[in-house]
Amino acid sequence: MENERVDEATRRKSGESEGDEVNSDRKRLKTENDSGRSCLDQPMDLRSVYEVVKYEPSHLPAKYYDTDTTEPVSYSLKSLDELLSWKRSEAHPFNVATVPLASRQPALTSDQRKTLVSHDMMGGYLDDRFVQGAESETPYAFYHWQYIDIFNYFSHNMVTIPPVVWTNAAHRHGVLVLGTFITEWTDGGKMCELFLAEEESYRTAADKLVQIAHCYGFDGWLINIENPLSANAVKNTPLFLRYLTDQMHERVARSQVLWYDSVLENGDLRWQNELNDRNRVFFQACDGIFTNYNWTEQSLEWMGSYPEAQGRLGDIYVGVDVFARGEVVGGKFETNKALELIRKHRLSAAIFAPGWVYETKDRKEFRVNQDRFWSLLSEFLYVHRPSSHLPFVSSFCQGFGENFFWKGKAESATSWFNLSAQEPQPLYLSETLEGSGSLRTRGCPAEAWGGGSALLLEGVVPPTLSKVCARIFSVHIPLASRTLVSFIYKSSEGVTVGLELKTTDAALCSYEGVQDVPHTSVQPRVLEGDHELVRRFTENCGVWRPDGWTVRCFLLELKGCALRDVCVNVSREEGDQDVPFSCRIGEIMVMDAESLAVPPLSVEDICLSDILWRRGVGRGPGTQDRLHLNGTLRWRYPAQLVRHFRLHWRRLRGPEPHSPPGPLTLIGRSYSSLFRVCELAVPEAPTVLELVVEPVTLEGFALPESHWGRKVLSYVSGGGV
Repeated sequence: MENERVDEATRRKSGESEGDEVNSDRKRLKTENDSGRSCLDQPMDLRSVYEVVKYEPSHLPAKYYDTDTTEPVSYSLKSLDELLSWKRSEAHPFNVATVPLASRQPALTSDQRKTLVSHDMMGGYLDDRFVQGAESETPYAFYHWQYIDIFNYFSHNMVTIPPVVWTNAAHRHGVLVLGTFITEWTDGGKMCELFLAEEESYRTAADKLVQIAHCYGFDGWLINIENPLSANAVKNTPLFLRYLTDQMHERVARSQVLWYDSVLENGDLRWQNELNDRNRVFFQACDGIFTNYNWTEQSLEWMGSYPEAQGRLGDIYVGVDVFARGEVVGGKFETNKALELIRKHRLSAAIFAPGWVYETKDRKEFRVNQDRFWSLLSEFLYVHRPSSHLPFVSSFCQGFGENFFWKGKAESATSWFNLSAQEPQPLYLSETLEGSGSLRTRGCPAEAWGGGSALLLEGVVPPTLSKVCARIFSVHIPLASRTLVSFIYKSSEGVTVGLELKTTDAALCSYEGVQDVPHTSVQPRVLEGDHELVRRFTENCGVWRPDGWTVRCFLLELKGCALRDVCVNVSREEGDQDVPFSCRIGEIMVMDAESLAVPPLSVEDICLSDILWRRGVGRGPGTQDRLHLNGTLRWRYPAQLVRHFRLHWRRLRGPEPHSPPGPLTLIGRSYSSLFRVCELAVPEAPTVLELVVEPVTLEGFALPESHWGRKVLSYVSGGGV
């Protein structure tokens, strides 16, 4: 993008050769021969795997797995040759999104004012490249999903495939995810002349882009051609866009292909900062245009009245560079000034590099600065309602934390990051009430019920109000005739906390644009501890002691209704003094009461492959000289039924003949039916150990051990390099 090209030019002057890049691009990288892909189809009567310990070099592709730890990583394609040689049969299984795109109301339309976020940060593929998460004290994350419609992962690699953790998090909130296809500089021009040479070549390139998006489960592409094009290449560019867009629509529901404002219809590279006659041919061939950032209000006025844009104003995404490079409107903590003008002229917005709050500010204050940034924009953004089925549950985990909590207890004391662990995010708000009253919600990692953070509701109830109400979720969820609601929280003294649910007739929730749907507030009936449903619920949760937490269960008995809003009320006693309060919300769950009686399923067909033995590695004290196991576990279990899987191991026998079995020890968590065991310190050979897969249901229910998956590994000493 234009404002970034100065930085890229500096890199060029530092001595990196374009010729070196071209030569590198011409070398096809060896892709993974996925020996484990077919293991689920092999006979499963063998519970055990037998291994001879040998120290051999890794056969795993370096672009798919970290060369030091064999951890699976997300990746990009850096050349046209890599793109054209990509094969679905050699795709990276760990990078496939496991969360389908949630429905959302209202649905995206061409005349709707939308919001796109383009995530460009320090070259990309940082902590987020680690599919199974990373240890990170101050990671970057995004959690204001309710405000945006499209998320674009941007880097300067030719084919930027979004890391799967971003796709999972966005899809959970009904947000589309776009990869980036970019060509730049002289090398980019050479690539364009190749793939835009003729119909066969541009269709081949487009087919590969479609296959990659379909395989990895994301929703489209931002096409960014930032180099001049020859007459022949620019003639074929709209045809390439049209073909790519049509094929994406055919293969991926709700997909989008957007064009970045760069090249003109005559092939010149000249950013217009608007849609006009010089670039409309590209706009007409795809789903929309992302303009450059140096626009003026006159540009917005022009586009608002431009005949070619009528009926499609919402497909014009006006670029806003949060770093405020060049002559731009707003940016930084004044980005709201740009949004105000864009909305005034009924256009969509493309917010580029909102990670500015992370890159330029104190990272220990990241949450504070992130919340401030989006709060300033909130007046010009639109809240959308993710639509889903029961159960609906959130412990408000933002996908990172200082500890990992489960049932209110810290399971680990290590800072971590994994956006696949992010749960449905609430509405983060900051409001000033009458008098000295105030209300604010924010994520807080100090103590949580599950994951890395809880939702902290804090403020002041003034004497003129008996209560304050915080809208936590806006959703569309059809309810069962008997719906059980659980609410877990900790509250300061002097206030009473209650739950308020707003429902509407499910038949009314079909949107034609944005409209106000009539709703009804209901106060669900509180169930006492000896109620049958509470007893069943507690039994399913397993052994847990909610020390300091209040756990309340409610019952809703309604017909033909859908949940619309989840609100928390904080009430005070009468008096003439302000009442400050703090309420830590650990979890809210809404479920079909009848599901408590549904028998659980078992993990099936667990297999172990791609085993590597190592010594002289490890992170913990005293582990460097021990034997370490690396291997890939796969199993079958319906993904829609689980929150995550817990992976354990234990020694069954060995290395001494009469050694008793060891305890069950947690290895990690998986958010798919696939897990790479990395650098696991194990006993010396000969030993028999067991790897165990424990499903945790969406409701957080504990399954009997008889339903867990198990794989026995027996190994003896051998040789090797």
